[in-house]
Amino acid sequence: MSNLMAVFFIGIGATAVMDLWSILRKSLFGIALPNYGMVGRWLAYMRHGKFRHDSIAASAPKQGEHFIGWIAHYLIGITFAAVLVGTAGKTWILNPTIGAALVVGVATTVAPFLLMQPGMGAGFASSRTPKPNSARLHSIINHAVFGLGLYASGWALKLYCSF
Repeated sequence: MSNLMAVFFIGIGATAVMDLWSILRKSLFGIALPNYGMVGRWLAYMRHGKFRHDSIAASAPKQGEHFIGWIAHYLIGITFAAVLVGTAGKTWILNPTIGAALVVGVATTVAPFLLMQPGMGAGFASSRTPKPNSARLHSIINHAVFGLGLYASGWALKLYCSF
């Protein structure tokens, strides 16, 4: 299996783990599922040169925003898996370690804090939300779970595929 295919598998797997976590936390804690349609809306507006919104939810809907958001969610997961493999090297694919996966997973929290949340109207690191510290904590936890997903997907790849 090529490195590119490994990155694809690991990214899809880790993102799916994050999505399963979202379903679990909804059933356990009543926390709403992420709305990737809003991410899709934000991305769709970029085509028209609009990168920042006061509130993405208040912006007019865009055709295909849910599809765009879900595709972007998984492409971002694949990209972050590429960051892991790019920094840890092919040796990580051959022998996944939890430390590297968690470091990359938690480090990916920078993307929503610095790009997505400000662009979508939530402010830097959720500063414009009703409970910014809670939102920050949830982002960090979700991305740590993504890191665990990177690790689990790496091990699944190692166990079920040959290089």
